[in-house]
Amino acid sequence: MTTTDTPAVRPTGIHHVRLTVTDIVRSKAFYQDVFGVEPAVDFSAQAGDPGVREDQEKLYGGCVFAVGDQLLGLRPVAETGDRFVSTRVGLDHVSLQVGSRADLDDAAERLSARGVEHGEVLELDQGIAVLSLQDPDDINLELTAPL
Repeated sequence: MTTTDTPAVRPTGIHHVRLTVTDIVRSKAFYQDVFGVEPAVDFSAQAGDPGVREDQEKLYGGCVFAVGDQLLGLRPVAETGDRFVSTRVGLDHVSLQVGSRADLDDAAERLSARGVEHGEVLELDQGIAVLSLQDPDDINLELTAPL
């Protein structure tokens, strides 16, 4: 690998992240509850239709949530019973930014009221606080706030 003064790519941000899920109905309901919004784009009602799992234009029978200026998509193509493992090549976790430490504390209370298991708010030496929770496929979501 060579290093030059000109990078191969100059991204300006992350446009979207798409998570592979086992059950689109269950996962969509989880993210609707946690985010408090409906998907911005939703083809989940077609997830069982023949061929839709290969149809990129129908998001493989998935849906997309607007998260600030980015998008978080759900793709229902994992085998039933499969579970996420953060130590495999690929995704470790998804970190979603919130405005403040107080927002994390409020989120922890609201998650508890909804019966969503989560960790404690932790203040890290890197100048951030985090709150972790798992989605229905055990994908780790981390809410992050500046300190």
